[in-house]
Amino acid sequence: MLAQIEDFIKKFFEKTQNKSLHIVSHFDTDGITSAAILAKTMQRLKKPFSIKILKQLEEKNIKDFPENKVLVLLDLGSNSLDYLKDLKNDVFIIDHHEPQEKIPENITIINPLLLKQDYELSTAELTYLFSKFISNENKDLAYLAVIGMIGDILDKNINKIKNQIITDADIETRKGILLYPSTRPLNKTIEFSSRPFIPGATGNPEGTIDLLREAGIMPLTRTYKSLIDLTKQEMNLLSTAILLRIHDKKEDYIGNIYLIKFFNKLEDARELSAIINSCSRMGFSQIALMMCLGNPMARKQAERIYAKYRQNIISALRYVDENKKIEGREYVIINAGDNIKDTLIGTIASILSFSSVYKEGTIIITMAYDEDKIKVSTRIAGRNPHSPRNLKKIIEEVINITGGECGGHKKAAGCIINKSKEQDFINEIRRKLDIELIKI
Repeated sequence: MLAQIEDFIKKFFEKTQNKSLHIVSHFDTDGITSAAILAKTMQRLKKPFSIKILKQLEEKNIKDFPENKVLVLLDLGSNSLDYLKDLKNDVFIIDHHEPQEKIPENITIINPLLLKQDYELSTAELTYLFSKFISNENKDLAYLAVIGMIGDILDKNINKIKNQIITDADIETRKGILLYPSTRPLNKTIEFSSRPFIPGATGNPEGTIDLLREAGIMPLTRTYKSLIDLTKQEMNLLSTAILLRIHDKKEDYIGNIYLIKFFNKLEDARELSAIINSCSRMGFSQIALMMCLGNPMARKQAERIYAKYRQNIISALRYVDENKKIEGREYVIINAGDNIKDTLIGTIASILSFSSVYKEGTIIITMAYDEDKIKVSTRIAGRNPHSPRNLKKIIEEVINITGGECGGHKKAAGCIINKSKEQDFINEIRRKLDIELIKI
């Protein structure tokens, strides 16, 4: 992995001498933190650059790339090599999504999957390693890599490389139930909790108070303690009360709470990740990027966007709960149409996959309209890393018949299809999933 990064850096400096960069990054937390790390690094090198944040990399975006700049793609690009190979630009990709086998001559890539080893590093972590290799001065950007890691839910298996990044970040770590924000009053943390989704409490202020009463946790005068202020006994009681409701394994929701000094205040890395993600999902990725680059006004704007986003998520979950789904054996299709924003539909799929609503192994397909297109997101319920089902392969095979553009990897994949193909897609993916089930 580290040798791959060294080779990447050598070629990067050869090709970028006296040239401007055009940085293109994905709009989720991992992509935004990656862009912030690279932007800070290039500023320190005094290299001129521009930044573009994209919801997804489509052929039309690639055609609009400036021809006179070196392209750096972050958290996307691995699935688009056939389009990128025709560019006159030198292209550098830092990504962790499943790549195509053959790498074109104009493309240099850092991707752990090319090494045939399961490193499970986020793009932000990879970008940080690239940055740190350039200069130890960039160790102060490690906290952004930790936020990106958490944004892509890659904080369970802490390998040697991850542990070094966490050490570089100089952050406080506590053990407890993985609710966020761990620094705010507990009743509000539980009421707005979507991962985990807590039946009877998420989105329900009265149900939240009932849950806390069950756990024997009472308010201090008018407000409740925050999660990180609980005693060990209180943490155990709360964990038990929540786990009894979500019926999942304890180890899935007990882990490290990462506390980061952000704008001179101790913050929960999970909440920071959620704030960044919410800005992009609500159409304000530039504010998320500015916040990561240290702009205090952007931080205030991001807080307001996050509050609205949380309300939208709760409304979307209620819509899913109250409306009809297409259910088959070990799969469910939730076609939200115009009722859920296309930028939120992937988040809803993720929340449902981490909840106890569907049994482990169930494939969750969510769909939402985006003008004349439909955004499709797929996840597998539960946390079985050895599930034989490959979502990216399933989606690819379906859109080879219905048309569309896809991306992602084995555990989380999605596509964009024309709205006119809505029923064709539903019919074909149902047929494909029924066949897959027979094979397994």
